[in-house]
Amino acid sequence: MFLVFVFATHEQRDKFELLYESYKRLMLYKAYQILGDSMLAEDAVSEAFIRIYKNIDKIEDPDSGSAAAFTATVVKNVALTMLQREKSRGGRAFELLENDREEAGPSLENQVLGDISRGEILRLVDSLNEELRQVFLLKYAHDLSHREIGKMLRITENNVTVRLHRAKKKIAAILQKEGYTRENQ
Repeated sequence: MFLVFVFATHEQRDKFELLYESYKRLMLYKAYQILGDSMLAEDAVSEAFIRIYKNIDKIEDPDSGSAAAFTATVVKNVALTMLQREKSRGGRAFELLENDREEAGPSLENQVLGDISRGEILRLVDSLNEELRQVFLLKYAHDLSHREIGKMLRITENNVTVRLHRAKKKIAAILQKEGYTRENQ
């Protein structure tokens, strides 16, 4: 399939091209992680870029962390939708995901967060500054590796590790200040 996009302005075209060049490989990798099939992953990335094209005006700076997070979210959602379709058809991608889930055991959220509600988690994450929030969400909401996050945000893997550590420390400090301790779990 060959897609042709028509842009209203040169700025929109340039923005889209920069997004495509910057994030195509990472989006393909993320889609493949979810779908387990290279052909399906390519379809997911194509569909994701169609959605990005339709929402190009929502992206102010294609080099920003928020643009990276947006592209990651779009491709993840497209891939998960495709996975659901595969599941309903009994496709191979669903079988692969189910096998991975069985091996993985309980989710990190269930192990670490215990009794903290989803709303409380979101409140804590929202309290972080933009730099820390982006890395934290890309890691835990989008399940990206330190390498992927570094490439998306154009920072080193070490910097990703430092930012994640700082984000966790800030969240832990807030929880401690609010009286949440390990005994509450």
